[in-house]
Amino acid sequence: MEFFFPEDNLTRAVPEETKIATLSAQAYPDGRRLRVNLEVTPFQKRPYIEITLHNADGDEVASTNIVEPMSWKLEFTMHLRGELKNPYTLNARLYYPDGPSDEPHQFSFDVESAPPTSTAAQDAPETDSN
Repeated sequence: MEFFFPEDNLTRAVPEETKIATLSAQAYPDGRRLRVNLEVTPFQKRPYIEITLHNADGDEVASTNIVEPMSWKLEFTMHLRGELKNPYTLNARLYYPDGPSDEPHQFSFDVESAPPTSTAAQDAPETDSN
C-alpha cells in the first residue's frame, strides 16, 4: 500500500519568516469569476490569510479568509459582485492571530466583460409576414 507524503526535504519557515511568495489572479471567460493563485513560503505553523478584492471605486466586491491552510500552494475562485469597474485590486495579508504578520501584497488587473449571450428570440429564423 502506498501513501502520499508531502515533500519532506523542504525547509519550513518559522512564523516570523513565513511570507506570501506570489499572488496572481486571472478572470474566467464569463467575466464574473476570478481564479486566484497564492503561494506562501513552506511553513512550520499554519498561518491565516485574508484576501479582499476592490473595484476602481475602492468598493469591496469579494473577500475570503483562509484559516490554517494545509498547503502553501493555494488556488481558489472568487465571485465578482456588481457591475464591472476596472481596474480591480486584489489584496492579501498573511498573519498569525497571536503572532507576527507579513506585509500586505497587492495585484491589480482588468476584467473583460463576457460577450453577450444570445436569446432564443434572436436565434430564431425570421418569418415572412406576407
